[in-house]
Amino acid sequence: MEGKKAIISYKDVEIDIQAQIILSEVNFELQPGEFVYLTGKVGSGKSTFLKTIYGEADIRSGSAEVLGYNMKDIRQKDIPTLRRRLGIVFQDFQLLTDRTVYDNLRFVLRATGWKNRNETDNRIREVLAQVGMENKGYKMPNELSGGEQQRIVIARAILNKPDIILADEPTGNLDVETGRKIVELLRDICAQGSAIIMTTHNLNLLTEYPGKVYRCEGHRLSPAGNG
Repeated sequence: MEGKKAIISYKDVEIDIQAQIILSEVNFELQPGEFVYLTGKVGSGKSTFLKTIYGEADIRSGSAEVLGYNMKDIRQKDIPTLRRRLGIVFQDFQLLTDRTVYDNLRFVLRATGWKNRNETDNRIREVLAQVGMENKGYKMPNELSGGEQQRIVIARAILNKPDIILADEPTGNLDVETGRKIVELLRDICAQGSAIIMTTHNLNLLTEYPGKVYRCEGHRLSPAGNG
């Protein structure tokens, strides 16, 4: 990893919401292609930390850079450009329930500037194959299991070949075996070049799939030793 420039670099960052300190003295770096876990109890600030990376929560002080953008004074008009380089995987899927898997993915591509129908179709086929869901494009989200829906959410997150994927408790609503498969899928995607930050409560996953670990506790985000 030496010699590579960090794609996220936070130094002495303080994050607060409505004047309440969520995290302070945050020092965090993410290198290209790295897999990092964030652990900590519910309400410890993990999700809020992720929100600062995509411009949804403000940084009060310190220095914070994501993919070359200064997140402390990023302009509102630059946030969509930044977000195109990020993939976000939510615990509760957030799929559009009134349209098929294919149309969910097409909606994202059109919203991010894809106009050519053939290129759009090809990219959707590629990501569905990558997550092992190539035959599910015609299904509605409610016809899929939780694990299948999460695979579609990951497909959605990688449509634009992001530099960074933020996975917020991606296994939180899944049984243990399905959760393992989702982590394996994320590890495969990481091996192909996207850096990943994954929040999790499931400490068993850290043993099975080691990576760099940070812990949120007592308004701090600290390295928890490398697994």
